Amino acid sequence: MSARSRDLPRRSCLSTPASSERFLAKAPTVSADMTFLDLEDSVAPLEKVAARAKAVDAVKNLSWDDRVLCVRVNAWDTKWTYGDVIEVVSGAGERLDEIMLPKVQTAAEVVALDLLLTQVEENAGLTVGHIGIEAQIETTRGLINVDDICAASPRLETIIFGPADFAASMEMPVLTGGVQIPEYPGDHFNYVFSRILMAGRANGLQVIDGPFLLVRELDKLRDFAQRTRILGYDGKWALTPDQAQVLNEVYSPTQEQFDRAHDILDAYRQATEEERRGAVMFGDEMIDEASRKMATKFVTRGLRAGLTRSQTS
Repeated sequence: MSARSRDLPRRSCLSTPASSERFLAKAPTVSADMTFLDLEDSVAPLEKVAARAKAVDAVKNLSWDDRVLCVRVNAWDTKWTYGDVIEVVSGAGERLDEIMLPKVQTAAEVVALDLLLTQVEENAGLTVGHIGIEAQIETTRGLINVDDICAASPRLETIIFGPADFAASMEMPVLTGGVQIPEYPGDHFNYVFSRILMAGRANGLQVIDGPFLLVRELDKLRDFAQRTRILGYDGKWALTPDQAQVLNEVYSPTQEQFDRAHDILDAYRQATEEERRGAVMFGDEMIDEASRKMATKFVTRGLRAGLTRSQTS
């Protein structure tokens, strides 16, 4: 795994087609926590080989900040995967943090990528294990095998849900993936969201939701993103700069939540260490060890988002 990127925030994960020099040049200026240069679905088949060199050049020569930087290669059931990995990882150098593998269906596919990355790193003079892996769950078979997939490699940093391909795999009667279906009395992806989240968390991974395809409907994006935020997801894909801005807000604790979490930790620390009590009243609420765990998660997410505690009197 990439020691640099594993714990960095991924509230907004900006998708950028590697075949487009215009979009590549714009990407570093977008305020996103993570950017991935795409060689897969957003690149036409006849442009895929040429896009590799453009991705390498972008990683090496554009002015990236300290965001997570990733390249999405093509899936193992295509003819491009090994070439994508060899050319991109060999050429991009140390700044590349991760490779994203789409349409993962079995743990063996992650293991195969891990083994290939080790060989490429050794031959390119990179630190072995430097490149992390992001794995996408986009099919019914992938969801069935998600526990094994999430445990397949120490390089894994995130697990990602791909809603459009998953809807096709399920044969859902929809033409737009990753949006709410008004005719369904509830959230049609709730089980899928929860299943992927549990597998990811059990293996210490960040968990990311896929794209919202109605790119001009920012209010609808905000509403839909609340579903995975409430469940505990770390972030979601952004397709535009405006989407990235919305997602940075949605997946961050508010200042009030961040401060309250600190106050809970202070109160619980005093109760357990000074007063030797396992539970204590905090305002109108009884807090205990479970409260400490929840508050710690809020503080961690807030720190990832760059929050600082407000001054207390």
